[in-house]
Parts: sequence; structure tokens; C-alpha cells
Amino acid sequence: MIALFDVGVRYDTTIALHPLTIRFDAGTFTVLLGPSGAGKSTLLRCMNHLVTPSSGVIEVAGVGKLNTSARIRAHRRRIGMIFQQHQLIGRHTALRNALLGSVASTGLLRGLWRADRGQTYRALAALDRVGLLGKATVRADRLSGGEQQRVGIARALTQQPDIVLADEPVASLDPETAVGVLSLLREICRQDGITAVVSLHQVDLARRFADRIVGLSEGRLVVDDQPGRIDAAQLTRIYRSPGDTHRSVPTTKEC
Repeated sequence: MIALFDVGVRYDTTIALHPLTIRFDAGTFTVLLGPSGAGKSTLLRCMNHLVTPSSGVIEVAGVGKLNTSARIRAHRRRIGMIFQQHQLIGRHTALRNALLGSVASTGLLRGLWRADRGQTYRALAALDRVGLLGKATVRADRLSGGEQQRVGIARALTQQPDIVLADEPVASLDPETAVGVLSLLREICRQDGITAVVSLHQVDLARRFADRIVGLSEGRLVVDDQPGRIDAAQLTRIYRSPGDTHRSVPTTKEC
């Protein structure tokens, strides 16, 4: 569980995230939905303190309030990150990239170059779960985009996380591959009881995979509901700015 209380982010006179209070429970798959610039990435980065909140408090089960450097480090060791552009080292194998998930607890040298049997086993097991055990020795830059993102998931799993944060993980993938990646991620998170918070801009994918949709617009939380209850009016609140009569709710394609 991770809870944010009146958390906001301001850069000088620019408000990137208006103060909001929200809680994410264990085992839930939450989608942050909204257009570019809505505040999705800022919210995700607040949750692991890559962005320091300007106001408010973040509290995490088993850690407490994130108000000291030691607690923030302890929290980060329990978070797996998945990125839009995968953030893999192309010249390294899928296995060595997956082993990077151990770095938070072991340090870079041991995590990457001196991994013990336990770490290597966890990384191989993670690659197996994402269907890439047979490509463990293949360089990351020789894998397809979908395979690279699966390595990114395996890297997060190697960290043995309680929370997974995924920032637009399928934005650069074709529709069919995107569905496969999200299906895999949701299945693993449910099996392991992992709290997942995933930012997306595709409405159809959010409706298909989310247990809960949190809609953001111009740094404000404007919708928080179950996918089946998200209607056209709520989508308009997410995708149309106040006073904006021109921007339409994006049309989505069935994947």
C-alpha cells in the first residue's frame, strides 16, 4: 500500500501537480489516464521520490512516512520501474539487463558483474515468467520492441518489488504487442500481489486492463472510478481543458 496525502509539485510559478490525496492498495492494477502534460509522469515520479513533492506526505506500508533519506532508500528498494523506452543496455544480454534489478539491494558492481547464484536464478526465473528464458543470452539490441519491454518487466521482477510503477510502457509498441505486454504485466502483478500503477493514454487499453482508472488533466485529479463506470462525460473531463471547446476525446482503436 502507498498513500499520498495532499501531495503537490510546483516549479517556481508553474504547478505540475495540484495537491491530491490518493491511495493505492496491494494487488491492484491502477491506470493513470490522461493526455501528454496531464501530470501522470510527475505523479509516478513522486511515488518513488524521483521528484520531490513540494507539499504533502507520502506513506508506505512497512516503511512509514517518506520523510527521511533512509526511508526513501528503503522504499526505492521495493519499487520496480518500467519505462516507455525500456532503458536497457543494448550491448548487454537479456540476462545481464534483468540482473540490474538487483542493483538496488546489492550495488552496481555486484548486481551486474558479480551476481551470486541466487541473483542469477531470480533473473532467469523472471525471464522465464515473461517468456524469454530462451533468449537470456541474446543482446538486448537484437530483441524486438515487445521483447525488450518484457526484459524491462523481468528486470523489475528481479528486484522482488512490492510496487511496480510503469510510465507509458506500451506507447511505442504496436496494438497487438501492447495487449500482450499489459496482459502479462497484469497477470504477474495479480499473482504476486504487487501494487501496480501504470500510466497510459490509450482509453481502450485502460478500460480493458485496469481495476481502477485515475484520470488527470492539467495536473489535477479529475476522475477516480472503475473502468466500467467511466463514461463519455468523465472522458471529456480528462481530455478537455476548462473552456476548451475544440479538443475532442481521442478515438481509440480496438486492439
